[in-house]
Amino acid sequence: MSYVIRRVAVIGSGTMGGALAAHAANAGFDVTLLDIAPNQLTPDEEIKKLTLEHPAVRNRIVNAGMHAVVKSKPAALFTPQMAERIRVGNLQDHFDLLADADWILEAIVENLAVKQELMARIDAARKPHGIVTTNTSGIPIHAIAEGRSESFRKHFLGTHFFNPPRYMKLLEVIPGPATLPKVVAYVKSFGEDVLGKGVVICNDRPNFIANRLGSYLGMYAMRYAYEHDYRVDEVDEFTGPVIGHPKTATFRLGDLVGVDILYHVADNLYHAVPEDEAHADLQPPEFLKTMVERKMLGNKSGGGFYKEVRENSGKKKYYALNLKTFEYEKPGKFFFDSVGSAEMCDTLPEKLRAMVAGDDRAAKFVWDTTAHYLAYASHRIPEIADDIVSLDNAMKWGFAHQVGPFETWDMLGVADTVARMEREDIAVAPWVKEMLAAGHASFYQNGAYYDPASKTYKSMRETSNVILLKNTRVIAENDSATLRDLGDGVACLEFHTKMNALDDSIIQVARAALDEVDKNFVGMVIGNQGEHFSAGANVMAVGLAAENGEWDKINEVTQALQDFLMTVRYSRKPIVTAPFGYTLGGGCEVAMAGSRIVAHAETYAGLVEVGMGLVPAGGGVKEMLRRVVVPALQTPTTEVLPFLQRVFETVGTAKVATSADEAKQMGFFGPDTRVVMNRDQLIAAAKQTVLDMVAEKYQAPARAKIYAAGERALAALRIAIYSMLSAKYISEYDAQVGDKLAYVLCGGKLTAPAWVDEQYILDLEREAFVSLCGEEKTRERIWHFLNTGKPLRN
Repeated sequence: MSYVIRRVAVIGSGTMGGALAAHAANAGFDVTLLDIAPNQLTPDEEIKKLTLEHPAVRNRIVNAGMHAVVKSKPAALFTPQMAERIRVGNLQDHFDLLADADWILEAIVENLAVKQELMARIDAARKPHGIVTTNTSGIPIHAIAEGRSESFRKHFLGTHFFNPPRYMKLLEVIPGPATLPKVVAYVKSFGEDVLGKGVVICNDRPNFIANRLGSYLGMYAMRYAYEHDYRVDEVDEFTGPVIGHPKTATFRLGDLVGVDILYHVADNLYHAVPEDEAHADLQPPEFLKTMVERKMLGNKSGGGFYKEVRENSGKKKYYALNLKTFEYEKPGKFFFDSVGSAEMCDTLPEKLRAMVAGDDRAAKFVWDTTAHYLAYASHRIPEIADDIVSLDNAMKWGFAHQVGPFETWDMLGVADTVARMEREDIAVAPWVKEMLAAGHASFYQNGAYYDPASKTYKSMRETSNVILLKNTRVIAENDSATLRDLGDGVACLEFHTKMNALDDSIIQVARAALDEVDKNFVGMVIGNQGEHFSAGANVMAVGLAAENGEWDKINEVTQALQDFLMTVRYSRKPIVTAPFGYTLGGGCEVAMAGSRIVAHAETYAGLVEVGMGLVPAGGGVKEMLRRVVVPALQTPTTEVLPFLQRVFETVGTAKVATSADEAKQMGFFGPDTRVVMNRDQLIAAAKQTVLDMVAEKYQAPARAKIYAAGERALAALRIAIYSMLSAKYISEYDAQVGDKLAYVLCGGKLTAPAWVDEQYILDLEREAFVSLCGEEKTRERIWHFLNTGKPLRN
């Protein structure tokens, strides 16, 4: 039996169920979303004299859930139109729709009896080989399936998504005792390849992997802070990025998740595992219970561990909770030698070693919490998973840690760390000592991981749809970029500056890359595996050149970028760009220049230069005209202004697409853009696209002509700018920048519409960019952004 999921049904339209239905729709599926029918009328329904049998009443709950999906922030759907793939119904009138579903996903209340009752109904309605999963976060999988048919139990398992499922990478898959191995394998593959998740296989134990480890670490750290008189904001100062954790650190994470959820997850775990060797450490501190009772729930209640306070000066500050008095206190200022030493280090291993080597309050906290966390993780093998890789991945994908517990241990040095832990009576699992005694110094080595069961190293799982750039051959490189060989005649141009900002050195390698590809390769990918594809040009370099009046240099650098991207566009070999994350300004222009785009679903693309008081100058304006205006003008008698206004609004307001699909709608990406759900697979997908284009006998496109609308269209855009200025929607300088943009869009001084060469628009872009660099207000915007990370309206 081979499994194929074409139709999805989600039961439960609450926060999680609605978001899961949305993500299935994002992945291209037709989705049925069901919830209970109400048993009582609302006052509004009574006024309207509706009955419980009225369709609007019977679907009221699911409709409310669907409305929340459409309105959710951050957006659950890639585009609003994705909602059209979801049909709604109720569990009384539309239960028979489940018979069409290949995958039924339950996301109802966390109550075993209620779930068992629902599963009995599903058992009778599902198709013979339909897969059924539960999104429970902690109820035993075997208990939910108890009493069900053999076929049901063979096709039933847990799929624990993290919230919000569109954005969180982790998917924990939990087989039941009767689940067929091929069903587990299929769901794992489906989760990775189709839904874009990082999948870990868990044993059917309370809280599975991520919440088991995360709850332990959170409770231990919070109790330690309370017992040793640490301030909330003090702890968050040194448990965030300096040790490879997110900025939410310890207590801010609680506010984000919700103090009530934090407490209930921990309390449920504490009662579910009385046999745990660290049982006492799992118990939530009493202050958490008090906070829940007082409705101090975090961000959703306006106050938790932090509370926003507007001081007499009018400034907003985040006051921190005193864990003993429950009063909010002014934010403190802290300095620790250990943190200072760590921040001077370049790599995470160096930072971690610097932190635990210190002897101040920060170092003691980090060492003690980390040591107990590592020891606890060692005892969870093989209870919650059979391998260390699953535990590491779960913490990276579920809690956004840069490294998992065993990777952390390797960075600190296993032997030295274990010796120190033993001196402090912190008990590690026996298998760790056995590993060291056998001469194995680390959990990972040479692409393999240590397996406690076999007491040997096992190779990491390799898949053909994942390429790690760090493992590929280097052809040429400098500090900003590298040209790599992906195999099969495909090269890859990789950026690796901060935020992958474009600079002179990238252009140098890019030029060499184009020559090398033309001679020795069949095609090239432009992509990387950093945090973002590219956040644009090196703004500091532009600001410094403008400050020094180096107009020729700015013109020269801009010309070099334009020339590079035009060479990419008209390369006789296919060049595929692979954007993801921030793809802004010049980064967006790089993505747009490719022969084809293969984009990660979570790509945030936009031409945002106006926020700096500039206009796009790497071909962004030209490309928007080519992609939006030119196709429309192929139809005789088409009025150009609506399409021109669309481009002007998109670029002039620095709109950023919130997904790759939205980037296609806005014109940044073409209709032939391939969207990849799993970012780990992006480079491999882009490489395969190059090979497919070669097989299709790719030919470079003919030189394009751009429609320049001329002075009448320019006058119309100027009227729109004046109207916005008069209504005080924009500042006078915004209007000046907008006028420059309109001038470029309409073809400059043309008195009548004309079809012009691309270079004509590129020259206008560059001239406008250089002239705006000469404006004091532009330089103010640049320096303000560099200092604050926020745009300035002046």
